[in-house]
Parts: sequence; structure tokens; C-alpha cells
Amino acid sequence: MRAAILAPVAWRTPPRHYGPWEQVASNIAEGLIKLGVDVTLFATGDSITDGTLQSICAQGYEEDRSQDAKVLECLHISNLMEQAGDFDIIHNNFDFLPLTYSGLMDTPMITTIHGFSSPRIIPVYKKYNSRGHYVSISNADRSAELEYLATVYNGLDTADFKFTEQPQDYLLYFGRIHHDKGPLEAIEISKKANKRLIMAGIIQNENYFKDRVEPQLNDQITYIGPAGPDKRNELLGNALALLHPINFAEPFGMSVAESMLCGTPVIAFNKGSMPELIQHEKTGFLVNTVDEAVDVIGQLGSINRAYCREWANSQFSKEKMADDYYKLYQQLLGV
Repeated sequence: MRAAILAPVAWRTPPRHYGPWEQVASNIAEGLIKLGVDVTLFATGDSITDGTLQSICAQGYEEDRSQDAKVLECLHISNLMEQAGDFDIIHNNFDFLPLTYSGLMDTPMITTIHGFSSPRIIPVYKKYNSRGHYVSISNADRSAELEYLATVYNGLDTADFKFTEQPQDYLLYFGRIHHDKGPLEAIEISKKANKRLIMAGIIQNENYFKDRVEPQLNDQITYIGPAGPDKRNELLGNALALLHPINFAEPFGMSVAESMLCGTPVIAFNKGSMPELIQHEKTGFLVNTVDEAVDVIGQLGSINRAYCREWANSQFSKEKMADDYYKLYQQLLGV
């Protein structure tokens, strides 16, 4: 089976730090290769894969800002689509734009919908309902207007995450600095609980950070910037809990799965996919307010950290994800 995996070109695949869609595309590609699939990864030129790499740019547009994002995207997507006949199946991890080619080719294409940036993009997905073969990354992140082939949870390379049985005495915020992710709520929770908070992640909204977050930083509340894989393991594994007080219906939440793989429970606002990722009172706590989050911090000792890892490993591994997608490929190809 010859499969083309289309990754975004904002960041390297896999990313150096931030880049959840690129990370998932990488894990799909490498997982399928281990299943014997002949994989070509379409990504940035500095990407890393055991398969064949095709690229139209040396680096992503977020890492080389001299490039125009839309121009790069068009060149990148068309590069694959003009070779569509060389593949048995195409796996689109690049949102809605590649769908516009699907009526012009015979090669079937699976599209993983990694979340909806806006309801305004739904009409494109609707147009290609009959041939888009949509996969959601959680049952919560589905549009009633679309037809889905399946739900496949994002999978991680579980060997990359080190289990830590005995944590240190701090809480962790691990995600982009943006209102959606709830950094201010995490700060409020930590202050009310009188716990140290370490914050890590890219600053997605500079004004938000300078006006709302930075003034609250002190010895108790610290921001350390983006964290790569090595630092991520240390931060997640040693934390009492990951605070995930999101302000939107998050489609998946990679850091939630990553935290549990390190054995660290998650305290999350009960929105979006969180009830699918977190087993309430077993791998963390689903709460609705800052005060509820503060209350459950005292219950963290009841969480079995080894079970957190077992749960996450059973649900969110690269191997499970790749196997789920491979079965969908076979279903579409009738093999």
C-alpha cells in the first residue's frame, strides 16, 4: 500500500516544540511505516521520517517568517495533488483546502479534522461530504452537518514519556499562552490554592501575555517559555497536576494525554473532549469553576499515577492510532 501523508507546513514534522498537527501527522506516518505501509510524507524540508520525504520549502513559515504562509500552503498542497495518481490513498492532515482537489482525482483521501478554526469553514467540508472520508479526533468535536467515517484519537509515542511516581510540589500550565487555554484561570487556581505554578508554552497572543499574564508573574508564578521534549518530560512528570482550565470546547488536548503518560493527573474544565480523555477521579478531575479546581487539589493524593499512565497508554498510543487508520485505509480500498 502506498500512502501519502500530508502534514501542515507551519512547523517541522515532528515539531521541535509546538505543532500539534505536525506531531500527529508524524506519528501517523511513522506508525504506518512500522505496519509495512510505503509512506511518503509531504512536509517541510527539515522534517524527519523513516519514509520518503517530499517538500517545497526548507523550513515552515512559522520558523522562517520571510515566507508567505498562503503561498507556501498552495505550493505544498498542489505538489501532492499533482502526484495523486502515484498513491493508493492520501491522508490529509491539513484542514479543508486539500478537499478542493478531491473531485479532480481518483485517489481516495481521508481527512482528519483536527478542529474547526471557525464555523465559516464548514461549507467547504459540507460540499465534499460524500468523498471527504472525515475522521474526528474526538466524539465531542463533530459537526452535525458532516458525515464521519470514524473517530480516531490522537496517538503519541508513549516511549517518549517518562513515568514519575513521586512528584514535586508544584502545579503546571503547559500550552500556548492564549485566552482559550486558560492561563489566567490557572494562575487564579494556583494563587487560591497557595501552590507554585510553572507555566510553559509559546506566546500566541503577545498583547494578552504582556497585559494580563506578565504582571502576575513572581516567585510563585513563573513563565519559562516554550518547552521541548526533554524539558516537557521533566515538567509534566514532576508536577502534582496539570492545570487545563480551558475556555473553549477543545477538540483533543495533546498535553492532557502527555501529562497522563507521565503519570500526572489533569485538572480540567469539563468542556469539549475532556470527558473522553480524562477519567474523573481516576486520572484527574473534571471541574466547572476555578473554585472547584482549587477544591480537588486536596484530593490529588487519591489518584494512582501508575493507572494514569496505563489509561493513557491504552487509549492514546501511536501504535493504536496507526492501526485504527490502517483499518480505515483497508476499508476504503476494499482490501
